[in-house]
Amino acid sequence: MIGLATLSLFLLAVLALFLSPGPNMAFVLSHGVAHGPRGGFAAALGISAADLVHTLFAATGVTALVAAWPPSFDLLRYAGALYLVWLAVQALRHGGGLRAGAQARPAGFGRIVRMALLNNLVNPKALLFFMVFLPQFVDPSRGSVPLQLVQLGVVLSMAALAFNTLLGACSGQVGRWLHERPGAARFQSGLLAAVMLGLAVRLLFLDRPSPSSPR
Repeated sequence: MIGLATLSLFLLAVLALFLSPGPNMAFVLSHGVAHGPRGGFAAALGISAADLVHTLFAATGVTALVAAWPPSFDLLRYAGALYLVWLAVQALRHGGGLRAGAQARPAGFGRIVRMALLNNLVNPKALLFFMVFLPQFVDPSRGSVPLQLVQLGVVLSMAALAFNTLLGACSGQVGRWLHERPGAARFQSGLLAAVMLGLAVRLLFLDRPSPSSPR
């Protein structure tokens, strides 16, 4: 089991990471503005689900195997960049059909969850982050290392869900306000496309991080 002191330190480190602007924050904010609080929550849910997958990969050694193959980093970032460009194109194509808040179609919720999940999973920096960040809070003398990694990953995922849900709710209120203004749908889709393209460019020019780099 994780000690209370270690867990407290871990939560402080996680909070500091959450407060640092990054791709997850941009993804949640943009989808909250475009689709309302419900869209922000869907993005938060997808990101937290991806965190759990990354945790399982790290605990079972899958991440280490992927990281040991040098081309994997480039393959993941190129795939991620292409996916984000596709999302940007879709946002522009269907911009007129964006609806915020209560008018969002139920099918949109699952789609945003899947987009957030996949976007996070094809981020090679997130993959390496879990491999180097979680083990720093593991104490082999306290029992199974994989089990401790899973416990830490679950805590991180739940904390991320709470933080990103709040973030999505705040940005979603902005989205609802914009939706009441003429031409808001075009602005919302343009903002979403711009964020997705920005994240794609970030991935394309991403250097392989050192073990101490945050995601």
